[in-house]
Amino acid sequence: MGTFIPEDDDTMTLNFDDGAEIECAVIAVFPVGEKNYIALLPFEDQGVDEDEVYIYRFIAAENAEDVQLEDIETDEEWEMVSDAFDELLDSEEFDELFDGE
Repeated sequence: MGTFIPEDDDTMTLNFDDGAEIECAVIAVFPVGEKNYIALLPFEDQGVDEDEVYIYRFIAAENAEDVQLEDIETDEEWEMVSDAFDELLDSEEFDELFDGE
């Protein structure tokens, strides 16, 4: 799977163990090795840092509503994924995406 840059209306709600729900914009879905990851940016006025990007392991299902997110549990995996995300942000694709804002 290549990099997926979402449409403006692609959102996802994160549900945390403490009952909190945070609505996020999907920034990208991108591969690292054999796995896919998703980067999410919370919308404003939800009581969280809007500059913090949430990154999870992303497992797609046949039904688009049945995606599964998994925590990144090791420092090694986190380093690989964050490096790939940084490269993605540096790419011309994202420069063009955010030039219109």
